[in-house]
Amino acid sequence: MSNLESILSLKQHVQNHIIGQETLVDRLLIALLADGHLLVEGAPGLAKTKAIKILSDGIESNFHRIQFTPDLLPADLTGTEVYRPQDGSFIFQQGPLFHNLVLADEINRAPAKVQSALLEAMAERQITVGKVTYPLPELFMVMATQNPIEQEGTYPLPEAQLDRFLMHVSIDYPQASAEKQILKLAREEAREETKQQSAEAEPTASPQKISQQSIFDARNEILDIHMADNLEEYLLQLVLATRDPSGFGDDLANWSLYGASPRATIALDRCARAHAWLDQRDFVSPDDIQAIAFDVLRHRVILSYEAEADGITPDSFIHELIARVPVP
Repeated sequence: MSNLESILSLKQHVQNHIIGQETLVDRLLIALLADGHLLVEGAPGLAKTKAIKILSDGIESNFHRIQFTPDLLPADLTGTEVYRPQDGSFIFQQGPLFHNLVLADEINRAPAKVQSALLEAMAERQITVGKVTYPLPELFMVMATQNPIEQEGTYPLPEAQLDRFLMHVSIDYPQASAEKQILKLAREEAREETKQQSAEAEPTASPQKISQQSIFDARNEILDIHMADNLEEYLLQLVLATRDPSGFGDDLANWSLYGASPRATIALDRCARAHAWLDQRDFVSPDDIQAIAFDVLRHRVILSYEAEADGITPDSFIHELIARVPVP
């Protein structure tokens, strides 16, 4: 089985359990293939937590969920040194960040010092405790969630932390037809759970897991995907337009306070390639860049006070730029 077939079977495995959230499943796989981290925002009960749990079940990896709370400490993430009275030494007890896939649930409920501990792990792929630095696994992805409601008592993520996330995905309620399928799936899962608890339960066949090496090989294939020079220029113009949009209309001149950084350019390039690869193509098209632009740029653009007063959102700003930047 080729790397593409393995990843597509993994995608199908996740979609069988997560109904009505095709965008979330797609972006999860793109983040995994582009070697980045994912921030997901949506109302409670939209299968955000379940999605990454199902994904981890299909990969030869370990998974850990961390519930962020205001009383969480950095050592609760990174681990701590434990004193051994037998020989008077300290041994390092690894924390939950030493897993391949980490779910940071409700990340904005933890104070800044905890968020900064996560920042080093995400950016440097290492953790420093005292004078010693410990490397994290080669396959390492953080999926953080936050709810758009109940903002009282939360600690908004600073721009530097937001910029570390490859994509910021905003998800909504599923369609009525999808919700009907969700009901059916929930009943089937409840029946399976009841069977498992009974004495005569037959062991269920676990899905075939994809090796980590297959994911690393797929990443190399994605980097080799062809992107034409004029398309690369289009990608650059799109990111540069977030910093100075005045060249695409006087009405946009005062909308942007801070635009996307060069990290956004790299992220847009990697994600567009991964999007094309998942679509079973060996070249990148303008549609790939436009499809992924909202998720890559929405958390990296800071709008001016005038734009916010006029009801402009980052999504509407990016939509205007896509409509006005000429496509090659």
